Amino acid sequence: MNQRVLVVEDNPLNCELLRDWLEVEGYKVLIAENLSAAMAAVESEQPNAVLLDIQLGSEDGLALMPWMHQRPSVRQIPVIAVTAHAMLTERERILDSGCKTIISKPIDFKLLRSQLRLWINGEQTLQENSLRKKG
Repeated sequence: MNQRVLVVEDNPLNCELLRDWLEVEGYKVLIAENLSAAMAAVESEQPNAVLLDIQLGSEDGLALMPWMHQRPSVRQIPVIAVTAHAMLTERERILDSGCKTIISKPIDFKLLRSQLRLWINGEQTLQENSLRKKG
């Protein structure tokens, strides 16, 4: 597959779980534990997708989104939010930031598989709009 997925996650157990699962799925996994490491990895590695934890210790993971949107070389990389905060107002904030979709914790790996395939393969449909309506 050779597709690279950047996991931005500060919890070591969650990080290990995602890495193991992604590797079994055939992805090359990159890890960043904070925003500065995520920015460096996005810029240098240009992954095919980013799995972004929204709460990175004291940092708001969504701060990655405006940074990416300001850089033409990485602004098209799909970002999938991975969060325990799935309330309606938080979902709206996440989608409004530019994340393509939201995966709630605990992670539904079947859903994650389908979303990675959808966004990495560029088969974007009305997914963004349907997520907003479901709220």
